[in-house]
Amino acid sequence: MVLPLDGITVISLEQAVAAPFASRQLSDLGARVIKIERDAGDFARAYDTKVHGEASYFVWINRNKESVVLDLKSEHGIKALKGLMSKADVFIQNLAPGAIERLGLGPEIACAINPQLIYVSISGYGRGGEYENKKAYDLLVQCETGLLSVTGTESEPAKVGISVADIAAGMYAYSGVLSALLLRGKTGKGDVLEISMLEALGEWMSQPYLYAEYGGQQQPRSGAQHATIAPYGPFHTANGTVFFGIQNEREWVKFCEIVLQDDSFAVDPQFNAGALRVQHREALHERINSVLSTLTSEQALERLDLAGIANAKLRDMREFSAHPQLAARQRWRNVELPNGESARSLIPPVTAQSYEAVMGAIPALGADTDSVLREFGLN
Repeated sequence: MVLPLDGITVISLEQAVAAPFASRQLSDLGARVIKIERDAGDFARAYDTKVHGEASYFVWINRNKESVVLDLKSEHGIKALKGLMSKADVFIQNLAPGAIERLGLGPEIACAINPQLIYVSISGYGRGGEYENKKAYDLLVQCETGLLSVTGTESEPAKVGISVADIAAGMYAYSGVLSALLLRGKTGKGDVLEISMLEALGEWMSQPYLYAEYGGQQQPRSGAQHATIAPYGPFHTANGTVFFGIQNEREWVKFCEIVLQDDSFAVDPQFNAGALRVQHREALHERINSVLSTLTSEQALERLDLAGIANAKLRDMREFSAHPQLAARQRWRNVELPNGESARSLIPPVTAQSYEAVMGAIPALGADTDSVLREFGLN
């Protein structure tokens, strides 16, 4: 089986989430990823011990990699890293601002050593400006991009429950590397890429920005409901909660006819347009809940399906793990852990006819130091 990135070598001086997520996705496509760690290891290794003693974050974003421990405060460590970079296709780093330059491995030096190198830096806020050296953790970037201003309830903001700023930056680093490899195939030259968490997550905030910038008001926080569409979100049944959303007037009419079983409600002047339903959301919800509260969740979902209304079951992680659609599509594989145990993991979401993504082992700290340095003649 030929993989898209067969023959591509990635050296990643990485830690935490953003850079490891980018490099893991490259490894899924067949790239060789050599992960450079300090003697204490990537600190994400110690975030928790929930996966047979390994950290859930680390298991998620570090499969398929080789772990090489280098002391970058030593002459030998710097020489070894330069040697690896000289033969690599891609170099990724997400050290603290200025740290890579202090090591004498900034993009100008690295690309002089290897003109075909694609040099990728991931930071919190990017170069220049007063925020350049400011520490950037995921929650803090969520604050700075305004994400918390639109997430949560009317009375209290809430952060997104996953590392969304890191994930956004990692995704743009990944797609940026793929684009740079295509361009290098045309020009023969490498490139220098910069991705900031602020700008990556800021791109994802474009819709609420445009809403506020040109609408004259902030998009309100609406909990699990939709700020500008109603009904859209959670509704209570006799034995639980169901989620559904209505996108247009045709769906609204079908909803009233089949789910509420009240044709007249569809033409009620309080609710017969999308903007009116948002304006009178409280009264709308009272009417909907008065009907759904007499039904079980199963009955409500059956009516919603019959009406062609998009709906969902609110699942926790145990129920997600047992999701029948993922099982039917055979989306789970076992990934080997350093201690010989395995972790059931989702295969990448892109399905290709010509190849299947690599689902290799999680590396033990420094497991490949000697073999990699010997291979590259850097002992």
